[in-house]
Amino acid sequence: MVDKQDLLIGIDLGTSRSAVVTNRGGRAVFESLVGYPKDLIGVRLLGTTHLVGDAVLEKPYLQWLYPLKDGVIQGRSVQERDAAEKLLAHAITLAQPRAGDRVCAVIGVPANASRLNQGQVLTMAKPLLDIAMVVSEPFMVAYGLDQLSDALVVDIGAGTTDICALKGKLPQSEDQASLIKAGNFIDSLLCHKISARYPDLQLSTAIARKIKEQYAFVGTVNERIEIELRERGKPVTVDVTDELRSACEAIVPEIVEQLEKLIQGFDPATQADAVANIILAGGGSRIRGLGQMIADALRSYGDVKVSGVKDVFYTGAEGALKLASDLPPEYWDQIGVTAL
Repeated sequence: MVDKQDLLIGIDLGTSRSAVVTNRGGRAVFESLVGYPKDLIGVRLLGTTHLVGDAVLEKPYLQWLYPLKDGVIQGRSVQERDAAEKLLAHAITLAQPRAGDRVCAVIGVPANASRLNQGQVLTMAKPLLDIAMVVSEPFMVAYGLDQLSDALVVDIGAGTTDICALKGKLPQSEDQASLIKAGNFIDSLLCHKISARYPDLQLSTAIARKIKEQYAFVGTVNERIEIELRERGKPVTVDVTDELRSACEAIVPEIVEQLEKLIQGFDPATQADAVANIILAGGGSRIRGLGQMIADALRSYGDVKVSGVKDVFYTGAEGALKLASDLPPEYWDQIGVTAL
């Protein structure tokens, strides 16, 4: 049983955005970004040594650092490690712990994250939390949706696309796959393709990301996508329809390939149910036409049905919180890697 002083937190630490929900009704989503002043002037303007979250985007005098790449902590430098710790600390602060609370968090990691990656998360969490558990991000989605059997979850984030086969038991490594072709891959490819067609444009992956988030699609579209950008400082209108389609469709073949492998891993008696219950989650699930394109590619497997989650930002964190609430923290070590 959960004690009244247990603060339970579901945390989805994403490469681009992170989400936090609590058993006390707290909810927050924020940019997975840490900003540091570039020099003494920046320190004076900011008034502190760092900033975390959306507010960093408003401060051009800060050095931006996304400490999670491909869904895992980057620790090649002291600053990267520091930024990751500050990101998790910010998430816990948003949960608003009170004096005397036992703070317990379930934290999502990419499907098939290595023991090293899991250990990095838990080492970082240990001084901040009383009890922590790491679980697969697509499993968190499935748990939150009560889709724990005869289902496939495709969680398309910024750093990774995580796929999980649910078979009525805790997913094993052979039931999961993690692909590095995800949102960031699309952004980079889109930036390259647009720049190749319009070489004088002033373009960045951040701008490409905004284009993707507003217009992303696969297959056919009724209207051409024309946007205003800058060419040598001057505003111009350019058509990016073909480049956007091509960039978004680039992630589809590997998703289909992994789904085919995981479908074959189901018991033959349940394969028909599994292909009729494919769920898209994460920011990439908003790509128009994606579900239909995946369904069409898998049509030879039977009556394929692909649906999307209603809330791409909170579904994973809510699943983590549900798991934390259903199982007393003392028993977390039975289903995940914990740090007590």
